[in-house]
Amino acid sequence: MNLYSFSVKKPITILMITLVILIVGIVSLTRIPLDLLPKIEIPIAVVSTSYKGAGPQEIEKLVTKPIEGAVATVGSVKNVKSISMDGNSLVVIEFNFGTNMDFANLEMREKIDLVKGYLPREVSNPMVVKVDPNALPILQLAFYSDEDLGKLQSQVMEIIKPRIERIEGVASVAVTGGNEKEVAIVVNEGELERYGLSMDRITQTIGAENLNLPGGQVHSGGKKLTVKTSGEFSSIEQIKALPIPLVTGGVIHLEDIAQISLEDKEINTISRINGKDGINMSIQKQSGANTVRVSEEINKELNEILKEYPSLEMEIVLDQAKYIKDSIINVFKNALMGAAFAIIVLYIFLRDLKTTLIISVSIPVSIVATFILLYFRNITFNVMTLGGMALGVGMLVDNSIVVLENIYRMSEGGEPSDTAAIEGAKEVSMAVIASTLTTIVVFLPMVFVRGFTATIFKELAYTVVFSLLISLLVSLTLIPMLSSRSLRKKKKIERKDIFYKFYGKVEKEYKNILDWALRHKGWTVCIAVLIFIFTLTPLFLIGGEFFPPIDEGVFVVNISLPQGSSFKDINEVLGRLEGEIGNIEEVDTVFSTIGAGSLVSTSSSSTNSNKGSITVILKPLNERNKSTFQVADEVRNIKKDIAGADISVDVSSELMGGLGGDPVNISIKGDDLDTLKGIGEDFKEIVKTVPGTREVKSNYEDGIPEVKIVLHRDMASQFGLSTYQVANSVRGNLSGVVASKYKYEGSEIDIVVKKEGSKDETIQGLKSLNIPTPLGSSVPLLEIADIQVEKGPVNIYRENQSRVVSVTSQIYDRDMESTIEDIEAKLKDYHMPRGYSYSFEGQHKQLVKAYRDLTLVLILAVVFVFIILASQFESFIYPFIIILSVPLSFSGAALFLLLSGKSLSVPAIVGGIVLAGIVVNNAIVLVDYINTLRKNGMEKDEAVRKAGPTRLRPILMTTLTTVLGLLPLAIRRGEGSEIQSPMAIAVIGGLILSTLLTLVLEPVLYIMFDNLRNRNN
Repeated sequence: MNLYSFSVKKPITILMITLVILIVGIVSLTRIPLDLLPKIEIPIAVVSTSYKGAGPQEIEKLVTKPIEGAVATVGSVKNVKSISMDGNSLVVIEFNFGTNMDFANLEMREKIDLVKGYLPREVSNPMVVKVDPNALPILQLAFYSDEDLGKLQSQVMEIIKPRIERIEGVASVAVTGGNEKEVAIVVNEGELERYGLSMDRITQTIGAENLNLPGGQVHSGGKKLTVKTSGEFSSIEQIKALPIPLVTGGVIHLEDIAQISLEDKEINTISRINGKDGINMSIQKQSGANTVRVSEEINKELNEILKEYPSLEMEIVLDQAKYIKDSIINVFKNALMGAAFAIIVLYIFLRDLKTTLIISVSIPVSIVATFILLYFRNITFNVMTLGGMALGVGMLVDNSIVVLENIYRMSEGGEPSDTAAIEGAKEVSMAVIASTLTTIVVFLPMVFVRGFTATIFKELAYTVVFSLLISLLVSLTLIPMLSSRSLRKKKKIERKDIFYKFYGKVEKEYKNILDWALRHKGWTVCIAVLIFIFTLTPLFLIGGEFFPPIDEGVFVVNISLPQGSSFKDINEVLGRLEGEIGNIEEVDTVFSTIGAGSLVSTSSSSTNSNKGSITVILKPLNERNKSTFQVADEVRNIKKDIAGADISVDVSSELMGGLGGDPVNISIKGDDLDTLKGIGEDFKEIVKTVPGTREVKSNYEDGIPEVKIVLHRDMASQFGLSTYQVANSVRGNLSGVVASKYKYEGSEIDIVVKKEGSKDETIQGLKSLNIPTPLGSSVPLLEIADIQVEKGPVNIYRENQSRVVSVTSQIYDRDMESTIEDIEAKLKDYHMPRGYSYSFEGQHKQLVKAYRDLTLVLILAVVFVFIILASQFESFIYPFIIILSVPLSFSGAALFLLLSGKSLSVPAIVGGIVLAGIVVNNAIVLVDYINTLRKNGMEKDEAVRKAGPTRLRPILMTTLTTVLGLLPLAIRRGEGSEIQSPMAIAVIGGLILSTLLTLVLEPVLYIMFDNLRNRNN
């Protein structure tokens, strides 16, 4: 008993199996987590080391180079990059994709251990850390209160932060902003000299008195009692009354020589949202934890906290989970709309509700069964898996259409329902199996692709393949069974409605075109070749990019003032920008920070007081008319009015992991830093002249101006002074010294000892600063040291053990490939010094690799399709005829990408790969039916003329269901749609053009090649 007979004769069994699949699939659906993208594991590790007091050149020579040399010998290393900076070394090691990072980390530690003995003794123990690309903050919160900002900060730190940290899946919680309290002890310099005291003496006395120390144990009544000496300050009054012993033998109190008060610390960080000061909380999830689930748990806890503390005000500034859910819902809506379009097409053609429902059942069964795969393979619901479902939703009914249409045709011909169901399915079984296998097999070569591209699209491939296999099984079992019960013996009905009149005209016109083509075979082939060449031309006009820009509704404005600028200066610039940005209609939230990272990147801002960032969050897509990129460009025009500030706008996608870096990234390699700096500045000016470039900058930074104190050791030793004593004295006079801690409202705050007027010291005042000596006298700093103002050290970047300077740029309103070509053309005329070279890195390098890998995948896909066809037809001629429809589809994809304004990107190329498996389906159905008619005794020409019109309806139906199923994905605007849109457009364009040409060209080629074979025989 074959499969078709079993399904028809055992209907209850088939229904029960289907029911079990549906139940397990629905249960699996409830257990699958949501995420924006498949989990991205980037094989990168970082070795960090510190060497306090050493400049970048010393760090490079003594620390970075030895570590680079050690880790470069580790297996599977792809690139070694490093940054040598003041007091720190950072070595970044990139491995080949697929490397086991746990073993790689162990091997790196072993190699580093071998060179530890050669590092300076003062160098810290090198720390090896595996980089997690998913470690960006998933939630940003802003807290407000009518109470004191310092008290609010204490509340956030002591109550809210610990409760959030306890939630499963939370890795870390960072709090910025607010005012910290300190106990300020401002010492009168005149009083110090009068009593013969020093700042060190005051600091030591406070530290020695503010202690609770254990004293051992004593026996009392047979018991052991713990002894503790308690001396911690419990009030400000105790600090004021602290006795200070004098050298002369007397005692004074601290308040006699100093002003003691509880005050706010000097502000060096700020968090402000929509112009209001507040406390910012940044929450990161653990590696492997699901963003949406962790966010939901955090929000539940926050609601409980707000109920317990009604005076607190909180605003969720940024929630990655919301964007993820919006993206998933948008793709899900597109899939549902596509399924609805496919069902409408079926009904229009069949005009039978029962028949339409029979075919339509393959969509929910196939999709629900796919949920089982996702659950057991631990795959999340993301834009790629749902995109795969949306991509396949139109194809899921293709097999069922072919099977049911054949059963329907036999039933109208007078066959009994059971016979029509069995024989109808049997007659087209080879065609539907071959067409399904050709679609599936194009995804097999994806296993040869490594890197970001494979990570993103592998789950899409799993989804499409599994859903199509289920749809094939449904078409050969459930569809014949339902048909045998529903399609009782039918008489052919002559339909006279508008659609069938129109379809009758289309069929008649097709017959005329086919007759003409068969009479003029040479002309037909020439016309097809000309159409192919004409439509393929746009491929060279549309340009290329790695991935389409993603409109996440967030961008960052980074502000940098000249070195040495004050906190007040940067705060004024930020305030001005905040006001102008907030007036833009599309802007929802403006979040400003100084001395902390931006909301969407931990590296966008520095802790320097001359740098800050503004995170701009836009309204949802459906509430604004401008894209993120347009609003960002509007902000770029605003910044032109602010002189003296270096302002850049970053619109890179953080949720996509940066997509391989900046669109334009020119890496200049050489030895001399000054030469590299000069080349970098030249390249910056050249890149700026290329249309479409934005935010052109070099990573070379001049050092920070600093005052350097060079001690005359011989002279200082005569006064009994060491470098440590002088440095402590200078620090105490300028910024104060933390002497101890004071418990205040449940937390510990600093007790800071400083001199009057320490905040307003000038360089001249520094030179005349009196340094107390151990003998009780003092000496001016100028007498024992030279005071110099010079530029501090710069960061030194290295790549593969060579110094490097990078020039980067963003792109606006242009594709990346054409922009890079224009830059390359201008750089060819630049004379590079001997020993210096440059290369394009970042997204361009990723794009070149993706093109190379996906071209291999495409070639292998076509070869695999040919192998499947050859094994099905037991011939090389017919598969060759069918495979000629593939290049026709590529030209259609190129034409539609040009018309839609899309560039050739990785998603579009993946669409081309999918096309290679889809477009042959129509040709398979056509050629297979021609062969069936010939086996039944029909002449070749007659068989060709009959097969075309007979298979016209199922071919049009399968094409339209696939095209309309993808149409919402191609044209709808919504969160996350940028990734799938080029892929859907490529498939639609290729399928439409190849179908039109297939219906005419394939019959012509069939006869031509068959005649050629007969002549050769």
